[in-house]
Amino acid sequence: MLKIGLTGGIGSGKSTVARLFEQRRIDVIDTDRIARELVAPGQPALAAIVQAFGPKILQDDGRLNRTELRRRVFRDPEAKKNLEAILHPRVFTEMNRQADLCRSPYCILAVPLLVETDALHRVDRVLVVDCPEQIQIERVQHRDGLSDNMIRRILASQATRRERLQAADDVIVNDGDLGQLERQVDELHRFYLQLSHDPETG
Repeated sequence: MLKIGLTGGIGSGKSTVARLFEQRRIDVIDTDRIARELVAPGQPALAAIVQAFGPKILQDDGRLNRTELRRRVFRDPEAKKNLEAILHPRVFTEMNRQADLCRSPYCILAVPLLVETDALHRVDRVLVVDCPEQIQIERVQHRDGLSDNMIRRILASQATRRERLQAADDVIVNDGDLGQLERQVDELHRFYLQLSHDPETG
């Protein structure tokens, strides 16, 4: 199974690109979705987070207070390391399990922190969704309503644009309209289908 690691900074458009591959009947494994499932009430990962961060990290309904958790980890590097130590091994174990079940010619592993978590060895090719930082900021403000300061904290915690591009085998530039994005996905889709049938061409 050819594994394509899809990554990019916050607001780059990874989710849109992932949906476009899904529309082409390609299995997509979303590690953000896995992480959300792992911290659902009753899950061991949530219990570990409560033990590390205290009961105030929960909402009244027993669910994880994501806003509070985000605030803590982006203000305290040690807290961020603790959270990653709890979540990342569990996320990658589940990602690998799901990848083994894929039935499309190749699969997309959507991993926002692919470069940051030193997980490049887990995929066969790295596909980076790239756009200028100002566009990222504007998209996140519109989508999540975060402050400019919080968005810049998140950007600072991620790999730089240059670091991601250096790790890339393939790049999608997402600074235009949806039609432009679809054309790039179609081109890569054809290429990945070719690779999946004849790996030596890559």
